Amino acid sequence: MNFTNQTEDLFSCYSPSVEVYRYVAVIWGCAVIITGTIGNLMTVLAFVVDPHLRTRFNVLIVNLAVADLLYCTILQPISVDSYLHLRWRSGETWCRLFGLLLFLSNSVSIITLCLVAVSRYLLVAKRAVFDRVSSHCGLIILLISSWALGLASFAPLWPVYVFVPQVCTCSFHRTRGRPYTTILLLFYFFIGLGFVGVFYFLIYRRVKIASVALLRYRPSRRSSRKKPVASAQGTDDSGVQSQATNTASCEMSSQANVSQNDTPCEKDFEKASDQSSNKPTQDIPALPSSTPAPTGAAPSSHTTSGEDSEFKRVTRMCFAVFLCFVFCFVPFLLLNIVDKGNRAPLVLHMFCANLTWLNSCVNPVLYAVMNRQFRQAYHVLLIRATAPFTSLWTRCHA
Repeated sequence: MNFTNQTEDLFSCYSPSVEVYRYVAVIWGCAVIITGTIGNLMTVLAFVVDPHLRTRFNVLIVNLAVADLLYCTILQPISVDSYLHLRWRSGETWCRLFGLLLFLSNSVSIITLCLVAVSRYLLVAKRAVFDRVSSHCGLIILLISSWALGLASFAPLWPVYVFVPQVCTCSFHRTRGRPYTTILLLFYFFIGLGFVGVFYFLIYRRVKIASVALLRYRPSRRSSRKKPVASAQGTDDSGVQSQATNTASCEMSSQANVSQNDTPCEKDFEKASDQSSNKPTQDIPALPSSTPAPTGAAPSSHTTSGEDSEFKRVTRMCFAVFLCFVFCFVPFLLLNIVDKGNRAPLVLHMFCANLTWLNSCVNPVLYAVMNRQFRQAYHVLLIRATAPFTSLWTRCHA
């Protein structure tokens, strides 16, 4: 009898201070399950159904969705149950498996965010390297490696996965797994996320340089049209014009290649530009990024600005996904670092842990808001899913 009571105490997170809050957590968790499952499943289906979304870059987006889908469909319902009863009811073995799958999902998400950031940088800086890395075999290796690395990192912690009452879920023991757990958290959550931030800064700087070069080129081009003789004589203005033309054309044509070959909503940027301006645009092929453009032979400003704008929008979407991940996890990590003695209120620990739940369901919302083709694909999927019910409703009221 005493042994049974001790076992139940090991899997209990009951406290009078969280009796009311647990219902907030349950509602919160149910919303994450519904939103995350539907949203991430639609992301995967959109990739499968819509040929415009089946690009090399979106393979990484799908990998991120699969990791989130693992959490939303398998792990989140168990977490909701433990908060509802303020006790872990699934046994010790499932507790350890839960902890392993939890950190596997999180680690794959971080690795995929790193791959997304690096791929965006290579698209604008080193296109030839991106083409080699993102080949068919290369992508398969990257995807398998992301899951294998996550599993290899957190599988050794199997003996120290325990129920943690502070967050009412299973995780690794805070002291028994050290210093290995400290190294892992430092590698994934600090070095890994910092790595992502550095590459987005490099992307921003690269695009900024291209934009400045393009702005310098436009007035120089207008000046060269007015003064063709001075341009032919090779004056200083002509030299500036040539340099700006080459820089802007190379940078923007690199982004044009991105638009035409890799990201879904970048493929149709000219259509979007046509619809917004109601003027036909001429389809001008992009110059290879490795070949300097001849003086005066740059892409049209309308097409170039459309390419640049589309690339920036997709990059902003990826950066927003990264920021949401940081927002969801940093409060929980900082609280665990600062409050080593567990002196903070239990409600605060649970709230910060529940904040990490949002990471698994927010990405499809960002895709729908910030990516036109994902939004259209979601719309088509919803129409197909609701078509039988709509037809039945129409028949019943006919």
